[in-house]
Amino acid sequence: MSEGERRLCAIMFSDMVGYTSLSERNESLAMELLEEHRKLIRPFFPKHNGREIKTIGDAFLVEFASALEAVRCAFDIQQSLHELNASRPMEKKIQLRIGIHLGDVIHSQNDVYGDAVNVASRIEPLAQTGGICVSQQVYDHIRNKTEFPLTSLGKKELKNIGEKIEVFSVVLPWEKGSGNQQVRDSRRIAVMPLLNIAQDQKDEYFADGMTEELISAVSKVPELSVISRTSVMQYKNQNKDVYEISSKLNVGTLLEGSVRRAGNRVRIAVQLIDANNDKHLWAENYDRNLEDVFAIQSEIAQSVAESLKMRLFDEQKERIGQAPTLDAQAHDLYLKGLSHMHQLTEEDYMTAIAYFERAIERDPRYALPYAQIAEAYNYLGFFEMISSKEALSKAEKMATKALELDDLLAEAHLSMASVLNGGWNFGEAIREVQRALELNPNLAEAHLSLAYDYHWSWQSDKGLPEIQKALELDPLSTHIMQSAATWYLYTGQPDKAVELYNKVLELDSAHAFSRGNLGLCYAKKGMYEAGIQEIKKGIEMSKEFHPGRYSDLAYAFAKAGKREEARKVISELLRHYEEQHVGAAAIAYAYASVGDKEKAFEWLETAYREHSGYLRSVAVDFGFEDLHSDPQFLAFLKKMGLIP
Repeated sequence: MSEGERRLCAIMFSDMVGYTSLSERNESLAMELLEEHRKLIRPFFPKHNGREIKTIGDAFLVEFASALEAVRCAFDIQQSLHELNASRPMEKKIQLRIGIHLGDVIHSQNDVYGDAVNVASRIEPLAQTGGICVSQQVYDHIRNKTEFPLTSLGKKELKNIGEKIEVFSVVLPWEKGSGNQQVRDSRRIAVMPLLNIAQDQKDEYFADGMTEELISAVSKVPELSVISRTSVMQYKNQNKDVYEISSKLNVGTLLEGSVRRAGNRVRIAVQLIDANNDKHLWAENYDRNLEDVFAIQSEIAQSVAESLKMRLFDEQKERIGQAPTLDAQAHDLYLKGLSHMHQLTEEDYMTAIAYFERAIERDPRYALPYAQIAEAYNYLGFFEMISSKEALSKAEKMATKALELDDLLAEAHLSMASVLNGGWNFGEAIREVQRALELNPNLAEAHLSLAYDYHWSWQSDKGLPEIQKALELDPLSTHIMQSAATWYLYTGQPDKAVELYNKVLELDSAHAFSRGNLGLCYAKKGMYEAGIQEIKKGIEMSKEFHPGRYSDLAYAFAKAGKREEARKVISELLRHYEEQHVGAAAIAYAYASVGDKEKAFEWLETAYREHSGYLRSVAVDFGFEDLHSDPQFLAFLKKMGLIP
């Protein structure tokens, strides 16, 4: 080829995604992947009559005589890497963006120059991770000659290029959405599980704890909608790409990174990613002493806000910077306790309480464990697993202490709302939940609680937006899903409830509560035999005797016309009551189901004297529907304060 020769050719420019930030976090791994990437893709160039001009760091500049061959080469490269990456963890994926333009170039000293080179390099960043973008000129040459669909990204202003150029994306077979990808709200953000890259794998808990605290810190940024911990932890050690995660969680932004702890030092590397185009918005490394971790979390949260063009006031920055505890072991015990919450068994709640109490022993001023102990006792009392009076007394003590320690803690107000509900102070409970949401609009549990508060006080229409918001904030949480399903069941929407219970069981086939309530849905829909079988399965799967599940079985038997079987279930409930002295509301429910109003009212009065936590739902529970028009029942509701 003559020196200074000008000719028309296709220029392909490729670039490794995230190489610079990876180099900052792990230089040796970055170099290893760079060399592997070069060995992998070089054989594709001659196969498609391409000529490698040069490498520029992690980028390749390649010349082709044909635009079609350039695109086919790019496709083969991306297909090969797509297959390779499918079996690799995120940190070891090799991901490219490729840009292709057709135009005049000048050859000089084994290099090429001209606008064609500049345009190709400017188009490349517009491609999605693992994608290919081409110019209008390439599109004109290949549109009737290739099997790949192309979709226009519109006319783009490219740096140092005089006029706008229309850019097209090559729609690859494995890409989801086929060019019609939904643009998601950038202010909906998921803080992904931090990768533990310490040599000691015992520090895994530290990475998980940092993830939890980052979620908490970022949640304090106004206007951000932050996905809850239970949903993002589903992706821990999972090989999922940005598109799949953003689609599943419906987020426009991801915060991801790694943590390495060594002695009294900690190194945290984080990056903020625009999930709509897989572009890095911001990245930073923090190398500090261990006691500075909460300051790091505050800095990260503020950087996220700045990157998403949000202004923080001084008081908001102060709240973000507040550390819940400076005792790492106390925090670790708190996280262990959280893992046992919402399994809906007495054993798990008691285990959670034990962990929270140990956290308090280490740091008596750590407010969160007090709030969670209150929540655990509230659940124990509501489901009549222990004495409701005892549970309410302990819950009130813990919730009060949490508020004394931190009146700005949303979880503390939420636990006090549960106490007020248990005390049948429904109006005050709603105000407490609303205060919790003022402090943290991203607390899915609070939206869920408010939906139930509205339901119990005959305002179910107000609850639907809260249920939907809870599911948006924590879309993969089995606890949120089963609670939402139960709300749908008791607001007369069993089909929606069935859909959600089945999702729970797909994620956790051993979820006994959802199995039993799925059966209750079937019974409500008139599918009595199927309902009875599912409720029985739920009982068999349970670790312990649960009065509510037995009363549900009595209901299903009664509706199926099997009154004798229902009576046998009532006998089991009575025997349990004699032994444990809990379950009076469940017995009233069972008697109401079989039409024995006298016994139902007798046991409702017993439940009232014992201050049963479950009574807060009696006005809207379909198990008592045969009593709803009875003046004695209306008088009972009035006595409880459920009606004026």
